[in-house]
Amino acid sequence: MEQILKIKKMRPGAEVPQRATEGAAGLDLRACIDAPVTLAPGGLAMIPSGIAVSLPGSGYAAFVFARSGLGVKHGISLSNGVGVIDSDYRGEICVGLCNLGTQPYEIQPGERIAQLVVMPVCPLPVQEAAELDQTQRGAGGFGSTGRS
Repeated sequence: MEQILKIKKMRPGAEVPQRATEGAAGLDLRACIDAPVTLAPGGLAMIPSGIAVSLPGSGYAAFVFARSGLGVKHGISLSNGVGVIDSDYRGEICVGLCNLGTQPYEIQPGERIAQLVVMPVCPLPVQEAAELDQTQRGAGGFGSTGRS
């Protein structure tokens, strides 16, 4: 059975996200706003996409990632790092943006502001354990495996 991502427009002017190229992993989310929004340096904004999604089941989640061009060229990033859209969420997808740059950035209506990637997830049952299995690395954390 073919898996399908269903998309519902939640606002007038919303656009169904598309992939920019055939090989693109993400669907471009666009700003569904009536007027430009200026994001000052250090500023935060919640930008509506105008869409909601229905994933094909609990074995999938959608993830909102930053657009590399906005980040590298203008310092525009996601305020929460990566957005997680659970399989049972049916509300509008909004994108939290932050300006890490030194100049104001104006978000235009219809501008591509993030990308949505659907991935399989493994919702395993959780079991408390008194001990965990041992590995060569053990509890070694940040930088514990060396520099290269």
